[in-house]
Order: sequence, then structure tokens, then C-alpha cells
Amino acid sequence: MFASKAQISAKTATLFALVLASCSTDHPIGTPAVNENIKFENYSVNPSLVKTLPGFENLQITTLISSDDKLAGSPDFIFGAQPDGAALMKDPSGDGYVLINNHEIHRAVSRVYLDKTLKPTKGEYIVDGDGGIWRLCSATLATQQEHGFGPVFLTAGESGAESMVHAINPIGVADKKNKNRVLPALGKASMENAVPLPKEAFPGKTVVIIGEDDSDGQLLAYVSNTVGDLENGKLYFLRTKNGDPVETNLAVGQTYDVEFVEVDNAKTSTGAQIAQQSKDKKAIQFARVEDVDYRKGGNGRGREIYFTATGVSQADKKTPVTGKTMWGRIYKLVLDASNPLTGKLTPVIDGGIDPGNSIVNPDNICVTDDFVYIQEDGDSFYLDTRHDGRIWQWGISNAQIKPMIEMNHRRDDAAFNAKYNSVKSNNLSSWEYGAMYDISDIIGVPNTFAVNIHPHTWQDDKYLNSDGSGVSGNKEGGQVVIVRGVQK
Repeated sequence: MFASKAQISAKTATLFALVLASCSTDHPIGTPAVNENIKFENYSVNPSLVKTLPGFENLQITTLISSDDKLAGSPDFIFGAQPDGAALMKDPSGDGYVLINNHEIHRAVSRVYLDKTLKPTKGEYIVDGDGGIWRLCSATLATQQEHGFGPVFLTAGESGAESMVHAINPIGVADKKNKNRVLPALGKASMENAVPLPKEAFPGKTVVIIGEDDSDGQLLAYVSNTVGDLENGKLYFLRTKNGDPVETNLAVGQTYDVEFVEVDNAKTSTGAQIAQQSKDKKAIQFARVEDVDYRKGGNGRGREIYFTATGVSQADKKTPVTGKTMWGRIYKLVLDASNPLTGKLTPVIDGGIDPGNSIVNPDNICVTDDFVYIQEDGDSFYLDTRHDGRIWQWGISNAQIKPMIEMNHRRDDAAFNAKYNSVKSNNLSSWEYGAMYDISDIIGVPNTFAVNIHPHTWQDDKYLNSDGSGVSGNKEGGQVVIVRGVQK
């Protein structure tokens, strides 16, 4: 998703006083901006690990960065495992760009500098495994232009009920081990993302939608009546107005009246206490809310929110858990224009309608003007899974779902297989996606997106300790690709 999205406090506000601008050349009125400086080349020495599927042959895929790349400005930098939540922004100190990536398993955040052609030139870690504290999954970059505050990289901890959300300055000094950037007002939970809604959604307010990746997961809203305030607002659980907390009692295609109910003492409660409150207050118990995004295009569309429930199964990997989606769901939540605490909820997709052939364990989500892009995390390894990890396109106007991109394991290519499938797996969908996000306006080239990839079977000792903290023993490689021609 556009890892997209504050005045944290008076003492830190000045750090974030930057308005991001798109990069484009002059162009005739009515035509898309095209930045002629950008060169779409395979900048990585590693090949692309994804391929297009029938019907999407027009897409153009190039590699941006992978773990084997040596950057001229920082030859010792290693682009680490599991790039997940991410953002791209203009470099305020030059004519290039800054790429921010979570590295989930390392509990770290990297910063890579790109020149004006989009070529990576140097990299560093601005959060390491000590400062990250928890696994860092999805993330959102708040910006003045889109959200009315920022820039601040909101990255949520996901290592159990006591995890919290970090607020990271994406352009500040690389204070890697700083543990004091958490936001208690956003609560404690095994969180996946904290997504501020655009400033046009609820003018004068800050509304942040949070997903909890737990088998009894929550969708929460943080609301403040001050723009950019992430310290003094209130936190709320989502529940149906009829008080039914069972996820699978929500039928696909049916719309339900919902409301947010306040979390008591959110700043001071433990994660366990908040989780108990969710049950006491009849909040909907979703099967792992892994990512959230809102519809683009202005005119109130930012109040139209989509989120994933990745799904859970019994230990046999083929039997559902009563009351929970197993194969995964996509939900649509439309908030009332006059009140961010009420709205209507509709389950729009359930992978269980065509098990193994439709969506499998949807994780990250990217929403544009007219489409929802769904990235799978199929490494639950359900026995009836019938395809490798995919990105699906779902049309908001026509509700049609189509497979667009698939992981390209090349299992019959001996040399490729020996390197990228070096840890043998007989399972389909053994690789997963991180963020997919729109970079079109940032670089001035229409219909251009970045996609992060976790190729879990690509492992080598040389990728160990990429962030330098020694916290993680993971030795996977990771990759970011650029995809052009994506419909918006």
C-alpha cells in the first residue's frame, strides 16, 4: 500500500515541518506528469522474483534493490530480510528520493537514498533490532500534503499484546536504538498498521485506523480533535450495533451498522487489559486484521476504508475455527461524514467461497481510486492452496477479482532453484508480499507502484545481522520491485 501518512508534541514538531512535493517536468494541461529523469532499469543484481499473470501482460516490472546489491555510497550496507511496510518520499536535501522500509523479522527500519533517476546510491538503518523492540510489519508515512501533519513514519509493533506503535522521523538523524518514540495513546496490541486518514476525510481531526494481528483481532480507531495530535486523543474498538462479536455472522455482500466504542484508560492499560475490554464491550473478533488502507481520489473517499482479515485454521491446516474466517476476508468500512465513530461495514470478499483458488491469507492491501490490490501471505500453508503467492486486483465499481502478479519460483531452473529456493519447501505460497504502494505522484510517472517481497527460502549467511544489532538470527534475502502500468 502507499505506505502513506503529525505534530507528535511541541518539542518534536519542528523536526517534521516539511511539505513533500512531487517531481515532474512541465507538461501540457490535461496530460499526466512524466518525469523524464526517471530511468526504469534493473538496478538490482538479483532478478525479479515475481511475474505477471494472463490479462496483465502490459505491466512492466524492474528490480529496485535486493540483498546482494552493493551501494556505492555505503558498500557495507545490506538490504535486510522481510521488507514490509514502506514509503518513498522526495529527499529534502537534494534532487533524489528516500526509501524507507521496515524489515519485519529484524525489528528494524532501513533508509535508502536514490538519485534523481531512481537508482539506489547509499543505505543505512534508522531503527535497529534494539530500538524496534517488536517485529515491525506494515507502516504508514504521514505527510503534510496528504494528512496535514508529518512527515512521520508510523510503524506498528507486532510481537504480542504489549506491542506499541512507533513514530519515526524519516529524515532525522539515524538514532537507531531509541526506544522512546512509542505512542501510548494508540494503545497496546499485536498491531500491523496504524493508518491516518487523509485530512479531507474529517477536517480538523486526526483519525488513525489500527489493525490488530491476533486470532481475536480488532479494528480500532484513534481520534483527536487536533490535527497531528497523536498523544491526547481517545481509542475505540469497532463493534456492530447489534452487539454480535462473531466474525462469520457477517455475511459477504451484506452491510451492517457499526460503531466505535471507547477503550477505557487506553494510555495506561496493558495489552491484556485492552484485549479483555474488547470482549467485554462486544467488539468484533476478527481473524487477524493485518492491513488497512483508504480509497484515494478526495471528495470524501478517504472515509471509505478497506482492511484484511488474514484468517486462521485448526492445527491440521484444513479445518476452520468456529466463528473465524479461514482463507481470509476483505472488508469495506464507510464512516459517516459527520462522525468518524459510526459507519457501515461490508465483507466484500471471502477466500473460502472458492478455497485455494481465490485469495489465500490476504495480508497487505493497497487501495487506489477505483481498485483494491490484495497481497497474499500464504505461509500458513493450508493443504488445499493451489497457487503461489499472488497480488489480486479487485474492482471497487464492478466487484470483479483477478489475479495480477504471482511469485516466480522458477523451480525447474536448477541455478535459480539452488540460490532462491535454497531452503527446500514442498509448499506452494512459501514466499509472501510486504507493502505495495503507489509512488506515481512522488516520482512524477503515472501508474507506478513499488512492491516488497519476502522470499523466505532464499537464505545465506552473508545476510545475517544486516541491521548490525545482533538481535535477529534471520538470514533471508529481500527485494523491492517497481511495477508500471497498474490501473488506478
